[in-house]
Parts: sequence; C-alpha cells; structure tokens
Amino acid sequence: MAKKTYVFDTSVCLTDANCIYQYQNNDIVIPLKVLEEIDKHKKRQDGVGSNARRIIRFLDSLRAKGNLEKGVRIARGKGLLKVIANDASMLPEDLDSGIPDHIIISSAMGEDRRNGRRKTILVSRDINMRVICDSLGLAAEGYTLNQAVVNHESLYTGFQKILVDEQLIDQFYAEKDVFMDSTHRMFNNQFLMLVSSSNEKKTALARFYSLDKPLKKIQELGSKGIWGVKARNKEQAFALDLLLDPDISLVSLVGKAGSGKTLLAIAAGIAQVLKDPFAKGSPPVYKKLVVSRPVQPMGKDIGFLPGSMEEKMRPWLMPIQDNLQYLMGNDRVTLEDYMEQGIIELEALTYIRGRSISNAFIIIDEAQNLTLHEIKTIITRAGEGTKIVLTGDVEQIDNVYIDETSNGLVHAAERFKKSILTGHVTLRKGERSKIATLAAKIL
Repeated sequence: MAKKTYVFDTSVCLTDANCIYQYQNNDIVIPLKVLEEIDKHKKRQDGVGSNARRIIRFLDSLRAKGNLEKGVRIARGKGLLKVIANDASMLPEDLDSGIPDHIIISSAMGEDRRNGRRKTILVSRDINMRVICDSLGLAAEGYTLNQAVVNHESLYTGFQKILVDEQLIDQFYAEKDVFMDSTHRMFNNQFLMLVSSSNEKKTALARFYSLDKPLKKIQELGSKGIWGVKARNKEQAFALDLLLDPDISLVSLVGKAGSGKTLLAIAAGIAQVLKDPFAKGSPPVYKKLVVSRPVQPMGKDIGFLPGSMEEKMRPWLMPIQDNLQYLMGNDRVTLEDYMEQGIIELEALTYIRGRSISNAFIIIDEAQNLTLHEIKTIITRAGEGTKIVLTGDVEQIDNVYIDETSNGLVHAAERFKKSILTGHVTLRKGERSKIATLAAKIL
C-alpha cells in the first residue's frame, strides 16, 4: 500500500495525545499554526491540557533525535513526523487568512502540492473544516481512531433477552442453581431477561456472573426501596443491584435526562455511608460519600473563577445538591452537618484527580464530558475499599474535543465489560415528569 501523508489539525492533537502513533508507517505533518494553538491550551487542568503537554513533550523528544523541519522517525516501523511553516499562499481570496483553521488548510494544500503523487490527507475532528477542504479539492477525514464504539446506539447496554426452555425459568424461581451455556455471548455482571420459548409472557430477571457460576436473582429492596427511592423499571432495578453490591468496584450508568441515574447513585451512596432508615440492621459499608462532576464546559480550572471555592463550585454542583436535599428531606442542617464532618463531600473534579481516596463511595456525574485520560486518572486513584460510579448522558456532551463515541464514559463501559469487578447499565426510560420526559425524547 502506497505511503500517505497525514496533516494533523489542532483538534486531533488535543483529543488524543497518542494520535501520532496511530498511522502505521505513513508520515505525519504538523503545521506551525497547530503548535501555536496547542500552546494556548498547555496550562489547562483537564484532559485537553494534558494532551497538549504530552504532545509538546513528545515533539521535544523527537527534536533531540533530528531536524523536525526535514522529518524525524516517530518510532521503529512508523513514518516520519515533520513540522512545516505556516503557508497562506494557497488560500482563495474569500477565505480569511487570519483564521487559524484556514492557515492550517492552506499549509496542508501546500504540502499536497510538494508531495506530488503521494496522497496528502488533512485529519480533523472539525466537520466544517473538512467541508472546506472538500470544496478546495483537498482530501480530509475525521479522527476516529480513539472511538470506543461506532455510534452511541451500539454501546454495551449491560442487558439482553435470551430465549430459554420454560423449565429453566421454573428452576430459577424454585431457587435451584441455573447455569448458562456458551450459546449466547454474555459478559460478567450482565443482566438477563429469560424468556420462555413456549410462552413469551413467562420471564425472569437475573444477573449473569460466569459460565461456571449460577445465575443470581436481582436484589429485592421491598416497598421502602433504598433511602426511600424505589426502582421504577427493570433498568433501575439493575442499576441498584450493582450499586449495592460491595464486590463491584466500578459501575457505569448511561441514560438521558430523567432516567434516574444520578438520584439512584446518590441514594445508594447515602444508604451505604449512613445507616439507611428503611433498612433493618444494615451497617455502613463506606466511610464517606464523595460526589463530583467536571468543572467545565468552560474548560478552565476552577481557580480562574472569582470567589471562594464554594462559590466557584456552586453552579456546577447545584444539581447534585438538589438530589441530596431531596433524599435528605427538608433537614438541611443534617446535610450540612454531614458535610462539615467530611462524611458527605462535594468536590470539584480538579481536586478529586489529585487524591487517593480509600473506603469511599465516589460518584462522578456528567462523566460523558471527560476524556479517556481523565477517566483513567480518576479510576487509578481509587484506594482500597472504594467504589466508583460514573453517570452521564452520552448524547449531551459539552466538551468540544470528544463526542458520543470517544468520551471517557463510553470507553469505561466498553473496556470494562469483561471484568468481574465492574458492571454497566443503560437506562432508556425517563422517570421525570411527563413533559420533561417528552422534551428529552423529542427536542
């Protein structure tokens, strides 16, 4: 296969610092304008800033091996990486040369002209930029090598229906051990709806562990639910089953607005940190509940904002505060008391990433706005006896450098689905008011 030259846009470098290694033995070209844009983001305290710093360090290491203007071998079996000067000479008169994207496109067109027969392709996550390239006759493509799934609809749901012999369902309800065979592809801690092959109305809900372990019934929480919250559909029951299982260290919950993902997670967390008034004799499982969410979409560290830390965090943490107050009732004094004692913590994600927290129930809300690198940083910080819960809606992403297929939440759901320590549930049904559910569906 003929070698190609790929010209990277800023968005690619800030999305995935490993992008340079993803193009086999093809050559990589980075215009100076891209480096200028990357430099503007290097002080950010998020995944974008981390990627900017990693790219800069990598280029510096290559510079020590050769001349970047002429091209330096990326690694054994890889192509050359070259940094080229900005070139606005290829731009049509009606495109503003003061716009960075236009300079990058023109530089790529200049590289294409110099390459002769070798194909030059601009790689960008910016759709409009690719459209402009097409109108100018320059080949362009999106960056998809960091995708966890093809689209959000193909994301692992944590659930599947399986047709079985009716006798097997009878055995399951009779408390007899029921094992699954390898006919169906199943993952650890996946939830199953067993459907009778002779009577589709006869069903049973179960959790699958492995082929050598029997199916487990879903926890029955009774009429009181957990901290007063009851499962309103089977997906919520699945979520609570994972949230209340001390052997599960990582839970990911994906759902639209009103699906109950955050409320269920907080209720389960409170019930396992405090003594659940609705449960009989259930001792606390964790020492503290820590709830956080990204302090973006502005993409700046919280230190850039005016006011005290509490004032800075208030706009982002208000939805979490609302859920906590709903669960605790009108007893605001009790909630504030727990927070003063450190039993319940509302933290900016910037500070969570720098800690190693043990014996805690940690909830990361709006996790769809985190990059794979940020999710990895959070999970690898989990101390002994800590459970991490990731919640989010992959169709509502505010971070311009990730999308529904490449964000950290979908990566976690997909990559951990084979582990016995983790579980995932996609909540499809909204349980808010009728108008809120309708709005989430049709708007």
